[in-house]
Amino acid sequence: MAVAVPTSPHSQALILNSNQNRLLLHTNERASLSQLKQIHAQTLKTTIPIDPQTHFLYSRVLHFSSAYDFNYSLRLLGHIPNPNSFMFNTLIRACAWSKDHKDQAFLLYCKMLEEGDVLPDKHTYPFVLKACAFLFDEFEGKQIHAHVLKHGFGSDVYVNNSLIHFYGSCGCLDDGKKVFDKMSERSLVSWNVMIDVLVQLGQFLDALEMFVEMMSVFVPDGYTMQSAISACAGLGTLSLGMWAHAFILRNFDVDVGVDVLVNNCLLDMYFRCGSVAFAVEVFERMDKRNLNSWNSMILGFAMHGEAEKALDYFAWMINKVGFMPNSITFVGVLSACNHRGLVDDGRMYFALMVSKYEIEPRLEHYGCLVDLLARAGLIDEAMDIVGSMPMKPDAVIWRSLLDACSKKNATPALSEEMARQVLDSEGGDCSGAYVLLSRVYASASKWDEVGLLRRLMTEKGITKEPGCSLIEINAQQEMRSGAEYTKPVLLKKN
Repeated sequence: MAVAVPTSPHSQALILNSNQNRLLLHTNERASLSQLKQIHAQTLKTTIPIDPQTHFLYSRVLHFSSAYDFNYSLRLLGHIPNPNSFMFNTLIRACAWSKDHKDQAFLLYCKMLEEGDVLPDKHTYPFVLKACAFLFDEFEGKQIHAHVLKHGFGSDVYVNNSLIHFYGSCGCLDDGKKVFDKMSERSLVSWNVMIDVLVQLGQFLDALEMFVEMMSVFVPDGYTMQSAISACAGLGTLSLGMWAHAFILRNFDVDVGVDVLVNNCLLDMYFRCGSVAFAVEVFERMDKRNLNSWNSMILGFAMHGEAEKALDYFAWMINKVGFMPNSITFVGVLSACNHRGLVDDGRMYFALMVSKYEIEPRLEHYGCLVDLLARAGLIDEAMDIVGSMPMKPDAVIWRSLLDACSKKNATPALSEEMARQVLDSEGGDCSGAYVLLSRVYASASKWDEVGLLRRLMTEKGITKEPGCSLIEINAQQEMRSGAEYTKPVLLKKN
């Protein structure tokens, strides 16, 4: 007996809806790229292109396929008839979260505008601005800001928060502050972003003052406290850091008190404020630790010249806990070797980083190794390392070599070359390079050259920058230079 095939529009619609529902059920995070391509093919065959449910199905395929193959998703978008803002937002969001496609977020936004009948919405701009912030693309980000105002989203809290973050990432503090000040409505996130921007740009005291101001409007959360603790660390003020720590213990529940990110900030703060013992105490009380926790300990001990402890924690981390070190870990390890002059250990750990852990050395790693070798008087070996670097050495590396030349009686010709490299890297106004080269000439009894250098410094208005340190005495900071010049810096505390 033959089966009757429905021919009425109503019956065909039922079949289409059934197909769409079946395809939607299979379009999820568990679907492979091959399965998503099959769903795409079935969508073309069995659905009506302009149907809203078909558009939703396409959006789902775009969302999940972008995690596998962004270029495929981009081609798919180009073949969808009348794509809507949700589809564009899906791919712009994928760009913003991707490591390799952030530069395409702005291009997709422009393509969206070219469609004519597709308008951006409040979900579009935060993702485009996130990509611009990552790329430090001030020019394109400011164009997006103009479009935000043009399309009527200038008062949207979510969009304004993204603008503040963008301007902060590009170092445009005044522009970010203007956005914040003009906001008629602010959320806790608005305050958190603005405080974080101030911290990232080194305005630590302003960040703490804004933190106090915020507390009259909102109850701070764990993210707020991370920024506040980082501000205390930046100031190097132990009393303020301890106040922030006590504030967490008094005012927050256990979840914030044991939060790994908050505790990592405390570790960094205590080390930077000079309290190794408090940092160790925080670390030992942590129920959970991540790689950053261990890195903070290794870097902290290295900073304070406790190389043995830094290397012990490194061994503990990889042998007993099982964490794999990353690039930052080896900055701490090599820095520890450098501070204690452990030349053989430094060579060994550098080789271990490359051969066993397959971590590509960065400028910081080369800088530590070159400085270690140069301080040990192994200038030729240090120069060989510099010659093998795949990137251009910075002024810090050249200064390390010049400093070694001045202390190890290197030839004036070699020292002159090092000084030339320092001046080229820093624009010709580095007083330290002139001072170190002057020492080399003096050691070689080349007094005419010493006199010429000093006259040249006078003519260029270059003066020796005094070394200074910041210490805390009775809740205020004092800056002391080698000449015992003292300038108190009062810190307000509430």
